[in-house]
Amino acid sequence: MKFARDTWLIFQRQFQLLLRNPVWLFVGVFQPVMYLLLFAPLLKAALNAPTQAAAYKIFVPGLLVLLAIFGGLFQGFGLIAELRAGVIERSRVTPVSRLALLLGRSLRDVVSLIAQAIIITLLALLFDLRVFIGYLLLAYLMLALIALMTSAVSYGVALKVKSEDALAPLMNTVAQPVLLLSGILLPLALAPGWLQGIANWNPFSWAVEGTRALFAGDLGNDRVWQGLTIIAVLAVAGVVWAARQFARSVR
Repeated sequence: MKFARDTWLIFQRQFQLLLRNPVWLFVGVFQPVMYLLLFAPLLKAALNAPTQAAAYKIFVPGLLVLLAIFGGLFQGFGLIAELRAGVIERSRVTPVSRLALLLGRSLRDVVSLIAQAIIITLLALLFDLRVFIGYLLLAYLMLALIALMTSAVSYGVALKVKSEDALAPLMNTVAQPVLLLSGILLPLALAPGWLQGIANWNPFSWAVEGTRALFAGDLGNDRVWQGLTIIAVLAVAGVVWAARQFARSVR
């Protein structure tokens, strides 16, 4: 009970800070919107899709996963700012759960990500994208788990390096191959066999394919449940690891 209350208190504070400066919500969604408006219209011919709507069913799920990955991986910069301001230092004298310090922040990031995903989905509806609401909610669950994992890992790494100069190149080094090996922009089915073999070791490629299957209405596709399971396990592992970093930093 105390843990849930502590998590809610941290979430409330972090969410209030977000609402005081909501411009970051729209900054985070700006690049995906540009991809949606300026890149996606080219895909019908590139993918030999029968309709523009079919092309969007392939592209939008990948775009949402891209938003979840990058939106979470760069959350550590805010934590470094809090470290410098002494916020984390002052947390040492409070009885708040160290896990709650992490989870409250990560849940704020998840809520922010889902809000951005809804904006992207609503815009895609203007381009004749259609998806069953139940499958869409399951896709959002996949995105929430990705955001939870990536934000937790970003916070943990930030507590390790304690410097934006170190965190920025490290996150970019991780994000670039993840992006290219996930089939986010184009399906991996178009890639040569050796590249598909490497991509199979990338958990985010499973998430992308699972999300695409949900948008296509294929709930029985193995990639849906395999992707959810893999991402859920990694999310738990990421939270546990990051919580240990918080416990070591706030003693």
